[in-house]
Amino acid sequence: MGEPVRESKKENICVGLLAHVDAGKTTLSEAMLYLSGRLRKLGRVDHRDSFLDTHSIERERGITIFSKQALFELAHRSITLLDTPGHVDFAARVFKIARDAQGSRLSFLKLLGGELSVRGTLRYHDLSGAEREEKLTQLRLYSGAKYEAAEKLVPGQIAAVVGLSGTWAGQGLGEAPDAEKPGLESVMSYRVIPPEDVDGVQMLPKLQLLQEEDPQLHLAWNPRAGQIELRLMGRVQREVFRRLVSERFGWDVALDKGRILYRETIANKVEGVGHFEPLRHYAEVHLILEPLAPGSGLVFDTVCSEDALDRNWQRLILTHLAEKPHLGVLTGSPITDMKITLAAGRAHIKHTEGGDFREATYRAVRQGLMQAESVLLEPYCAFTVEVPGELLGRVMSDVRAMGGSFGSPEDAGTLTRLRGSAPVAEMNGYAELLAGFSRGMGRISLRPDGYRPCRHSEQVIAEIGYDAASDTDNTPDSVFCAHGGGFTVKWDRVSEYMHLESCLKKPGETPRPSPRAAISIDERELEAIMEREFGPIRRPQYSAPQRNEAPARQTSAAARREYLIVDGYNLIFAWDELKTLAAERLDLARERLMDILSGYCAFTGKELVLVFDGYRTPGNPGSRTDYHNIHVVFTPAGETGDMYIERLADEIGRNYAVRVVTSDNLIRLSALRSGVLRTSAKEFAGELEWTLGQIGEILKKSEWAARPEKLGESLDDGKPQ
Repeated sequence: MGEPVRESKKENICVGLLAHVDAGKTTLSEAMLYLSGRLRKLGRVDHRDSFLDTHSIERERGITIFSKQALFELAHRSITLLDTPGHVDFAARVFKIARDAQGSRLSFLKLLGGELSVRGTLRYHDLSGAEREEKLTQLRLYSGAKYEAAEKLVPGQIAAVVGLSGTWAGQGLGEAPDAEKPGLESVMSYRVIPPEDVDGVQMLPKLQLLQEEDPQLHLAWNPRAGQIELRLMGRVQREVFRRLVSERFGWDVALDKGRILYRETIANKVEGVGHFEPLRHYAEVHLILEPLAPGSGLVFDTVCSEDALDRNWQRLILTHLAEKPHLGVLTGSPITDMKITLAAGRAHIKHTEGGDFREATYRAVRQGLMQAESVLLEPYCAFTVEVPGELLGRVMSDVRAMGGSFGSPEDAGTLTRLRGSAPVAEMNGYAELLAGFSRGMGRISLRPDGYRPCRHSEQVIAEIGYDAASDTDNTPDSVFCAHGGGFTVKWDRVSEYMHLESCLKKPGETPRPSPRAAISIDERELEAIMEREFGPIRRPQYSAPQRNEAPARQTSAAARREYLIVDGYNLIFAWDELKTLAAERLDLARERLMDILSGYCAFTGKELVLVFDGYRTPGNPGSRTDYHNIHVVFTPAGETGDMYIERLADEIGRNYAVRVVTSDNLIRLSALRSGVLRTSAKEFAGELEWTLGQIGEILKKSEWAARPEKLGESLDDGKPQ
C-alpha cells in the first residue's frame, strides 16, 4: 500500500478477459502487463509464478479460481484489466465480494457514472430489500495482491470499496440495474460434515460469509435432515471450499459424495386450492397449474377479477408464488417448466393479514401438485471429448451406455472431437475414467444442458423415499374455522370445504353446496391427552379478582379456552429481566418465569404448557409436572423442545385454538397445518408485561387496595396470593 494515487486526466477503460478454462486468459494478461511495463518479469500459470494468480490454491493447481484485477498505463488511457476464471462470477456494477487479511469486507465494483469519494455516503438496498445508507471508509485500486488508496473514483474505474456491509455480487447501485443471474446452475448437492466438536447450526453463519464472496456457492440448512447442504458446480469447487474453510476458520470439514439435484414438473392441467382460517385469520386461493415446454422455468399470471379480489391482494399472491422454491411431491425437488395462474381468491375485510395469503398460496400449490400427474426430471450436461482416434469407439460406446447422444466426430488436429449430451448422474466421474484409459491423452469439458425426464424415475423416487403428505414444512392441507378454533382438512377433501367454487368444472358438473356441518369438538379427547401427559387434571384453586361487569354471553368450551404452548428458554432470553437473571442463576430465571405464567393463566383463564429443552443433558429422563395451574415439561435427552412442542400442538390443535410461543427460526412448526398460531417470544413477553399491569390496576381498585402489604407482595412476586 502506498500514497493515494493522483487523479488521472486519461480516459479510464476496463478490459475483461472471458474464455473457457485453460484458454490462456491469465497468460494473455501477463503478456499485456509485461509489454506495458507494469511487470519486469513475465510470469506463467504453469510455472505457478503469475502476477495475478496470488492465492495459494491457484498457485498449487496452476489455474485461476478467483477473478483479479491489475492496472497499467498507455499513452492516452488508464487500463483496468480483469482476469477471470472459466466460470462466470462478475475475477459490471458490484461484481465480487471479498475480505482482506484483516477481515475487512471489500465490495469490488465498476463505476458507470458520477463519482464516489472517500467518506462519502452510498444509499442502496440489501438482499432483504431493506434500505441502507453507509459511509465509504476507503477506496482501493488493486493490482494483483497489492493496492493503492484513492480519494475518489471516476467512470470506468474499478475499485474495492470498504464500508459497505450489505452489497452482493451482481448488484446495481444508483440507477444501474442488477445484473442477470448466472446462466450456469449447480446440479450437485453435498452434505457438509463438521468436525466432531463443532455444531452445524453455529457453523452456518460463518460459512455463509464465503457464499457472499462466491455466488456459485449455495449454502442452506436442511431442517428435516438437521445438516448443512452445499451446492457446487464441480470437483475443483469442492477442494477450494474445503481449503477456504480451513484457512479462514480453522475447521477441517468433509463433504460426502454428493447427490444429484433433481427437478419436477407436471404433465396435466389441475386446479390447486388453499385455505387458511385459524381464529381471526382468513385467506382462500385458487390456482391453475399447467405444464410448459422444457426449459421454460416457472411463469406466474393472474386472471382473477379485481371485483372479487383486490389488486393489492393479487400482487401479494404473485409475490408469494415467486418468493421461494416450491417443492414437488415425488422427491421434494423444486418444480419447474409450468405456468401457475391465480384464478380466484377471497379475503376477509377484517381478519385477513398478509401472512394469511402466504399460507393459502403455499398450500394451494402443494394441493395442486398432489392431484397432478408429476414427472421427475434429471439434469443433463453437454460434453466435448477429445481423444486419439483409436479410442473414439470406446467413448461412443460409453456415451450410449449412459443414455446419452452425440453428433458426428470432428477433426481436432492430432485428436478426434466428439460433442453430445448425457445425464449428469452418468457423466459424474467420467473425467477420471477417461484420463485412465487414454493414459492422459484425452480431455473432456462439461456444461449444464437443462433437465429432461428421468430414465430411472421409479428407482430414484424409491431411494429418496420422500413422503409428500408428511412434509409439514410444505403441507397440502388447509385450515378452516369452526366453534372459535381452527381445524385441518386433508388435501384430498379440501375442495369440499372451499368457500369459492372450483375454477375447473368438469362438463355437466353441477355446483356443490357449501358444507355447513362443523367438525365435532370432544372435550373428553383433550382431557385424555392432557391426562396422558401430566396425570389427573387439577383445576385452578384461585382466580383473578371479579370486576363489576355484565355477565358474558355463554359460548362453547372450545371458544372459552385458549391453549398456550411456551418454549421456556426462548421466552427467558427474549425478556431482558429474565435474561439478566439467567446470566446469574438459570434455575431462578425458570422459577421466576413459572410464577409469572401462573399468575397470567389465573387472570386470563388459559391453559398453558411450559416446555424446557433438556435434550443436551446426557442421561436426563425428562419430567412432566404441574406447577400451580400450569403444566411444566423438561424434555428427556435426545428429544428437543421443538420436537415435543410440535407433537403436542399437532394433537390438541386438531380441535382447539392453540398458540405456540417460540423464536426458533430454523423450523416451521408442523402444527401450523392444524391451525396453530405462532407468536414470537418477544411479542409474548410484551403481552405478559401488559397483563401484569392490568392485574395491578384491577387490584388497586379492589378491596385489596386496603391491604398494601399484600398488594406489593403480589406485584413483586408476579404470582397470586
